[in-house]
Amino acid sequence: MNHKEEARAYIRENYAQVAQSGAAGGCCGGSCSCSGGDPIDIIKATMAIGYDAADLLNVPAESNMGLGCGNPVAIASLKEGEVVLDLGSGGGFDCFLARAQVGAAGYVIGVDMTPEMIKLARNNAAKSGYTNMEFRLGEIEHLPVADAAIDVIISNCVINLSLEKEKVFKDAYRVLKYGGRLALSDVVATAELPEEIKNDLAMVAGCIAGAEYVEKIRAMMEEVGFQNIKLIPKDNSKEILGTWLPGKKIEDYAASFIIEGEKI
Repeated sequence: MNHKEEARAYIRENYAQVAQSGAAGGCCGGSCSCSGGDPIDIIKATMAIGYDAADLLNVPAESNMGLGCGNPVAIASLKEGEVVLDLGSGGGFDCFLARAQVGAAGYVIGVDMTPEMIKLARNNAAKSGYTNMEFRLGEIEHLPVADAAIDVIISNCVINLSLEKEKVFKDAYRVLKYGGRLALSDVVATAELPEEIKNDLAMVAGCIAGAEYVEKIRAMMEEVGFQNIKLIPKDNSKEILGTWLPGKKIEDYAASFIIEGEKI
């Protein structure tokens, strides 16, 4: 198994365990299995990255595992009737928030590469009786979605996990309609990551080691055709990342960013 496949397998296994345990287990959102620290307060962690009490009341409790580094739904400006795609949908937390905004005339698709996460999300949707959403097993580099089928793509702290980010942006562009847009929250590198972080698989699964430079992300997006690109650091980024691995100073090398772009 080459390094890329080894890393992908590690990430999949890590998040399978999260889905099965019903508790956060990667570092995204402060849920640090790689820190060896105490379990996080999921509600506190979720509020810290940009959600509010109303959000938590309007989704199945099992869908929120404290994973994430922001609130992409808050920046997506979703409209009734739109079709939304969530890259790396996990237990479906952001999908459930999105479906409430697009209404019965809209539709939400979640894609995740972990069968256990897909099973959890589907169970959450079934128990809630929601029919304007579905969850598909697949990789975000090769989306199981038709060309020009999506109005808005959201994602929360997932693209950094991809080992082929150029393919993610290329396929995102393919599935968006003209006039469609990206509204992402992700961790990006702001300085050279130390080798011990880059080579640590736990740090890869923890949304740190795979973080790409801000300007390289911009270049990838421009290369595939995105316009009106915005990359904006979250105001409380240092606070968010500082809780993930206390003492490691990862906030000196990476930050939580809002990433937006349009297909025109």
